[in-house]
Amino acid sequence: MSKLKNRTRISNAVDKDLWNKMQELSKTTQVPISKLLDNAIKLLLESYKEKKGKK
Repeated sequence: MSKLKNRTRISNAVDKDLWNKMQELSKTTQVPISKLLDNAIKLLLESYKEKKGKK
């Protein structure tokens, strides 16, 4: 297996419906799931940062 230079391999369990929707989105947009996950994590972190700043 090759080394990932700028990536970290993760393993996790997710809701089946969410995973199916993620796969379908990847297929229809031709965007790799890894990139979709990167975007989702960025949005989540920004959301929490904004909530923390409002306190």
